[in-house]
Amino acid sequence: MKQGRKVLTLCTALALVAITAGALPALAARGSNASATTRAAKARQTTHQFTGVVTALDKTTLTVEKGGKQPRTMVFTRNADMHTVGDLEKDARVTVYYREDGRETLAMRVVVKPADGSGSER
Repeated sequence: MKQGRKVLTLCTALALVAITAGALPALAARGSNASATTRAAKARQTTHQFTGVVTALDKTTLTVEKGGKQPRTMVFTRNADMHTVGDLEKDARVTVYYREDGRETLAMRVVVKPADGSGSER
């Protein structure tokens, strides 16, 4: 009788180990997908900023160029929700607050800097 209980206990323990071992990779995969999804969602919600001079402007895009030691040009997608502070025109110095959505950089807010360098932004 004692051996029967030992065998039953051993079988139960092995079954639990097997079930747990099989479930762990699935749980780990689900957890990593969830964290990857969370990171991607967080990245979409993060607002970045880019300051430079407007080189091109049309109904759907805004191109801003930054000079200096490491010049860089960025093209932003304009949308209906974009908020603009100041008069947006070519050769204006601007700060663009944007979010990355896949391959697009969506301009959320554009602040035009005054030509004389005075004033404050809101």
